[in-house]
Amino acid sequence: MKRNKFRVPALIVFLILSVSSLAQKRPNIVLIMADDLGGRDLPVYGNKYNEAPNIDKLAKQGMVFSSAYAAPVCSPTRASIQSGQYPARVGIFDFIPGHWRPYEAVTVPVHQEQHLPDDIFTIGDAMQAAGYKTGYFGKWHLGDDTEHLPNSRGYNKAHMYAGGGFYNPKFLPEYIAPEKKRLSEVLTDMGLEFIKENKKEPFFLFISHYDVHVQLDADRDLINKYLAKEKDPDYACNAVYAAMIEHVDKSVGDISNAIEKAGLTDNTIFIFFSDNGGVDNRFDNIPLLGGESVDVYPEDHPLQYIATSNAPLRAGKGTLYEGGVRVPLIVRWTGKVKPASKSEAIVSCVDFYPTFLELAKWDKPKNQVLDGFSMLPALTKNKFDPEREVFNHYPVYHHEQPMSAVRKGDWKIVENLVSGEFELYNLKYDVNEMTDLKFSYPEKLDEMKRALKKWQQETEAQMPIPNTASDATKRYEWGKHPDRK
Repeated sequence: MKRNKFRVPALIVFLILSVSSLAQKRPNIVLIMADDLGGRDLPVYGNKYNEAPNIDKLAKQGMVFSSAYAAPVCSPTRASIQSGQYPARVGIFDFIPGHWRPYEAVTVPVHQEQHLPDDIFTIGDAMQAAGYKTGYFGKWHLGDDTEHLPNSRGYNKAHMYAGGGFYNPKFLPEYIAPEKKRLSEVLTDMGLEFIKENKKEPFFLFISHYDVHVQLDADRDLINKYLAKEKDPDYACNAVYAAMIEHVDKSVGDISNAIEKAGLTDNTIFIFFSDNGGVDNRFDNIPLLGGESVDVYPEDHPLQYIATSNAPLRAGKGTLYEGGVRVPLIVRWTGKVKPASKSEAIVSCVDFYPTFLELAKWDKPKNQVLDGFSMLPALTKNKFDPEREVFNHYPVYHHEQPMSAVRKGDWKIVENLVSGEFELYNLKYDVNEMTDLKFSYPEKLDEMKRALKKWQQETEAQMPIPNTASDATKRYEWGKHPDRK
């Protein structure tokens, strides 16, 4: 009897130790995402004007991806990360609520819901189910009513940026900073507090910056530093934009230092990403400086209108050309990812969900398609499919006409959803997307068209329809989106 008396407590102790052991083996996950940071804005990607020493350090400690893809604007990328699905499938294909040109040749589709659909089991939900503490701080753009805020969609602690600009930020739920600070600093402080509170158990921290989104605004001392700096003749060299990059870089450094100070570096995978390509100019062609930085350049100065250049990538945010969808991705995982390494793997924002599930040793949700693949083979073994297909669908007017696209290996096809015409590029030899090869490679064109059509049908991608109110004389006029409050 005495032996049996102690058997149950011993079993409980064994189970507790087993669970604790599993928790220790599963890494913490930190994802820091910039807003509108272009694929060639960082020094680690060849930029000679902007400075980002902490991101440089992260790259030296980890892996830099050369072919990482997002959607062309914010809400679709965010929906994709939360759902593990392409924006076309999840039904959020434009920023919420969306762009609207009422007199164009076609009427573009609208979202069925102006928030992340309720039936989506988010990556936050999944990580919570796996036993992680979850935190989300910053821009959300997937619904701003109470039931659709991040703290209702799988995050234990969350504060969504709700406007006010970079120097008077507001949050939902309300967050009162102990002292007046810039938005990027407040978000960082939230992250630091979250790490401190949860350092003894596995956690998933998502910091979603609003930098470097327009209207451009930054600390004047940093701006002055870049105004005085020697310019790169092949780059826009906007001092306000450069200062905003440095604000994001400081956040990366502060969070990384906190991870190190807590002794968590070896058991934390640290990811830096951007939600879409850089803004070369605003879609509505108005000045893009704002707030306390509106007077940095005189009214007639070109840099009142130009934030960055994605060259050699073509175009920028709001398009499906490489400048709009190819973004920075840097991953550090000490002991698992080779330091100072580079990867040519073709990866996408849909890949975060399955990657995090594998890290958490958790099963994918039932009845929810996951479009992506785990990045762990590419990260730890440099193993990837060089012929991987990555899709993008943007059926609205923005900087370009409505388009759909797929990259497969070195090849990429872009479909104009208004004219029905196609463009075919070989990115290995023409990353600029300047030479359309559809007449030179008709068989490749047909192959790519079939792949894109099959995917559009499978995801039920919404398409524009003929506009009975079209007026060629007013086609470029912007109107109020029917779903805008």
